[in-house]
Amino acid sequence: MEYTGSQYIGEFVDGRMEGEAEYILPTETKYVGEMKDGMFHGQGTLYFPSGSRFDAIWEKGLVVKGTYTFSDGLQYDAKNWHYCDGYDRRFYTEICYGLKPAGISQLTNMDPPRKIPPGYYDCGDGFYNPITRIVKDYRNRFLRNAASATWRTSPTASLVSISPLSTCSWRAVAEGAEGQSKADQVTLASAPCFLELPVHGGGASHTFEPCAHWRILEK
Repeated sequence: MEYTGSQYIGEFVDGRMEGEAEYILPTETKYVGEMKDGMFHGQGTLYFPSGSRFDAIWEKGLVVKGTYTFSDGLQYDAKNWHYCDGYDRRFYTEICYGLKPAGISQLTNMDPPRKIPPGYYDCGDGFYNPITRIVKDYRNRFLRNAASATWRTSPTASLVSISPLSTCSWRAVAEGAEGQSKADQVTLASAPCFLELPVHGGGASHTFEPCAHWRILEK
């Protein structure tokens, strides 16, 4: 435990974690349930810092089946998931407590909505600062650095289109099949808009470092 930063509260069999237990990860995600040979095994629940939970049957550390419940009580249904779809745009709290009169409609499931610091983005588990490229949770504790994404284009690709879902700046570096490279620093003023980056030959490797959500489409 001293190497992983985790905490274990439970039984041991032959020096291995086994039986009813509580396993707390460094991220404060907590597993409560059965363990065998040092792995989640049997019935157990993962409790997340956000207030959501995942109740599952485990076998040697892998999920056999389970149910995810959001912090507000909404349960995810993988087969019949119709929440906020084209037929019913109500938030879960609106389903539970009814719609508000016109003019004061809810903008988010949380009512009143969470206050976002100026210049930041709400990531669902914290606020993202596009200047420092750091995500902190809602209690201002460090969560993670913003990650870049690397992928390889198909041999026939000639253009890569980037579609930001919000205002953002990004830096793109593309290394072609013949070792050529290209770097662009671009600020996209508003969404929806697209930016096309020429590809130096098919099969190139690309790395994008966005500060907001984006979509990629090869041409």
